[in-house]
Amino acid sequence: MVEEIKKIAVQYLTEKAVSLMTGRALSTLRNDRSQGRGLPYVVMIGRSIRYDLKDIQEYMESRKVYTSDVPGPGP
Repeated sequence: MVEEIKKIAVQYLTEKAVSLMTGRALSTLRNDRSQGRGLPYVVMIGRSIRYDLKDIQEYMESRKVYTSDVPGPGP
């Protein structure tokens, strides 16, 4: 049971962790939330905000730039 809870907890990141992973400032993440844009997030108990790790990984993958030296994924 404890291992299952730990696994679930790892899937959700704090805004500070997301800021470090993406290079987006905390203020940008907060402004985006208040404007109804940006990365999807979850409101936990109270005002605690969490981001799903899968959403962050998809966001970063969607912005990957491929150079002519390294072919990207197919069409």
